[in-house]
Amino acid sequence: MAHFDKAMPFSNKWMDQRLAVNTLQKVMSTEYWIPKNINFLWAMGMVLAATFGILLISGIFLLMYYVPDADNATAFDSVNYTIMSEVGYGWFWRHIHGVGASLVFLITYIHMFTGIYYGSYKRGRELIWLSGMGLFIAFSAEAFSGYMLPWGQMSYWAGMVITNLFEGATPDILGGALNFPHFVEWLRGDYVPGQAFLGRFFMLHVVLFPLVIMGLIVLHFGTLRIPHVNNQDGEEIDFEESAALWKAGRKKEAKVIPFNPVFLSKDVFVMGVYFILFFYLVFYHFEFAMDPVNFDPADPLKTPAHIYPEWYFLWSYEMLRPFSKNIGLLWFAFAQGILMALPFLDRSPNVAPANRRGLFKYWFWALLIDMIILTVMGKLPPTDATFSAIGYGAAVTFIGLWVVLPFITMMEKPVGGKK
Repeated sequence: MAHFDKAMPFSNKWMDQRLAVNTLQKVMSTEYWIPKNINFLWAMGMVLAATFGILLISGIFLLMYYVPDADNATAFDSVNYTIMSEVGYGWFWRHIHGVGASLVFLITYIHMFTGIYYGSYKRGRELIWLSGMGLFIAFSAEAFSGYMLPWGQMSYWAGMVITNLFEGATPDILGGALNFPHFVEWLRGDYVPGQAFLGRFFMLHVVLFPLVIMGLIVLHFGTLRIPHVNNQDGEEIDFEESAALWKAGRKKEAKVIPFNPVFLSKDVFVMGVYFILFFYLVFYHFEFAMDPVNFDPADPLKTPAHIYPEWYFLWSYEMLRPFSKNIGLLWFAFAQGILMALPFLDRSPNVAPANRRGLFKYWFWALLIDMIILTVMGKLPPTDATFSAIGYGAAVTFIGLWVVLPFITMMEKPVGGKK
């Protein structure tokens, strides 16, 4: 039987004997070491976690008054009249939720491209990247399910278009025993989006996806603990040796700093600047996160002139549009899955910033520019032949960039030496 020394109830010693709080504090905080040579971009992970917390809190307040009923525009009215007009500060929580949903993806893309630029997915850090991409997919699913809930015109028709993509794309299995051609009706719960469809996406948005996201956040922070975070120079650091120097008081010689309180104070400063921007948008420019078409109630008999998703999905959406449905779905799946394969497609041994990696430098900037072009083209209606050609070219370029990545990285010379 374990031995317990006498301690005052709920004192630090009492809690430590039962939950090892001191050990946990050391592992996750005071003795979790961060390289000195990093910049503010490494704070984006904490910014994302804080924004997700804001989304959870605002979502709980909205949930108190939202009614997931597709009949008689009840869901639409609960959002646009009850919450926005009748509930005290309901507009405030809805603005926070809408702006937060957009900024989560803005910060995610910054975080993702920072990782690509500095090679933070290489040499033992593959699980950091894979868990991060799992979070990106989970956030995407959470955002899409939430977009259905206002039950406005764009909510309804975006749900109709996206689910229609799966019609005919799933084959018969066991001679039709599983009846996969009717997968779309099974997903919707009806032939068209209706009460069953809204109810299912409501459950996914408020229960299942948040639980998945919280689990993946824990996993993502856990994967950072052993290999530690990368640094601006891709330098290999002996964390134990540098930590010993810091503890011995030789802080200038140490290459690391403790997460708490030193690095955490920098995180808090970055979050302070970020939340100034966040609440500026909440109060003065919230409209960028709310499509005006979605302020009309869902009408199955009136199709919007141009159906498109939120800005953070536009690059993926543009991968669908230039091709036939089945080929477009293939490229869409390719675009989502290939990002997860990055640690295995990059064959270079170098862990260094992109500007020191030969052809990879041009590959990185080409990928960033191409995704921006895909995003811009995805918002434009497919009526102009010139824009359609640009979108087609950008989609093909995206695929080509990932095809050539293993070859250009295999030819890369080691940084600081010759191959």
